[in-house]
Amino acid sequence: MSDNKEDKKQIRVWCDGCYDMVHFGHANSLRQAKALGDVLIVGVHTDEEISKHKGPPVFTQEERYKMVRAIKWVDQVVEGAPYVTTLETLDKYQCDFCVHGDDITVTADGIDTYHLVKEAGRYKEVMRTAGVSTTDLVGRMLLLTREHFKVPHEHEKCESKKKLLRILSSRTQLTRRGDKEYTVALEHSSNLGTDSTARSPYTGCSQFLPTTQKIIQFSSGLSPKPTDRVVYVAGAFDLFHVGHLDFLEAAHAQGDFLIVGLHTDLEVNRYKGSNYPIMNLHERVLSVLACKYVHEVVIGAPYSVTADLMEHFKVKVVCHGVTQIPLDADGSDPYQVPKQRGCFKALNSGNTMTTEDIVQRIIRHRLEFEERNSRKEKKELVVMKSIQKEHIKQNGNCDGIKGYAA
Repeated sequence: MSDNKEDKKQIRVWCDGCYDMVHFGHANSLRQAKALGDVLIVGVHTDEEISKHKGPPVFTQEERYKMVRAIKWVDQVVEGAPYVTTLETLDKYQCDFCVHGDDITVTADGIDTYHLVKEAGRYKEVMRTAGVSTTDLVGRMLLLTREHFKVPHEHEKCESKKKLLRILSSRTQLTRRGDKEYTVALEHSSNLGTDSTARSPYTGCSQFLPTTQKIIQFSSGLSPKPTDRVVYVAGAFDLFHVGHLDFLEAAHAQGDFLIVGLHTDLEVNRYKGSNYPIMNLHERVLSVLACKYVHEVVIGAPYSVTADLMEHFKVKVVCHGVTQIPLDADGSDPYQVPKQRGCFKALNSGNTMTTEDIVQRIIRHRLEFEERNSRKEKKELVVMKSIQKEHIKQNGNCDGIKGYAA
């Protein structure tokens, strides 16, 4: 007699997208998709396809393939997936249906990229994560504006990149706490399409609301076994990227259980300056938790690795990359304790990418990204108007349409 579990057919789920600047919104969409089946296959578009339909990607296709492979809910990555999802693609990878978020994705000609699978009844939708998008993050980097770090507004009048950089590097931040801590500043220039005045609900940003439930959904729920070699690393991990990923993979290889300490926004701003971090602590927590190499995260970890921390988590080895280590606020070496204990290890992951490198990529191509965001919003508005007309024809009103305002 055969086992029922073996007899039961596995449900294979297909997702696809650009996955540019992979963030916790992408990860949450893939988490929801995986929950609808047993195996998750993710198709990632090429740079050429994205440039044709959407505008230039921030990351190369090789970087994007690697980032998606590292998301813990992903079972397989298909490189160079077509921009329009076809039934042939689903059948080729034996997928039962396709899953996408409840936002609009269209081709350069304004055609819904999922119209074929929708018409065939092989499409399911999950909720988009409010408060984060690649478009929004690009906007944050272009202006490096966060409301919990109060800054002057001269950058809005900047026309030259040289002047923009001079202002960004010279200004002083005044910390603002309270109800503004987790919001994104609304002073973004209108042509970025990333502020609350953006007309499309998909391109415009909204407030990210962190909850314990979201953290639980992303958490592995695992604890180290008594025999496990526990590895500890700490940092900002801002705008989680392939440099972080390669370092965490190298750190994971040093033991059995990897714990990542994430510094508070204030601490990151102290040692990185300017207006970092780009993403707040809770956003950074979810981004790191989505990585398959990470078992646990310490939220708001102390900058210096203390004896208490090492004993509490039974840490056997503490790792850091080969980048320079800023001193603590009192001028001390933050890794003094693990160095004295002989358990500090400097890791060279072979990847020199930093968050600052990404910001520079964005600033260098500012006009291209502004144009990309503007085109994206215009296409979304056309589709929205079409949806509204059809809805009114069938129901006589626009109740229930996302983003509709009478």
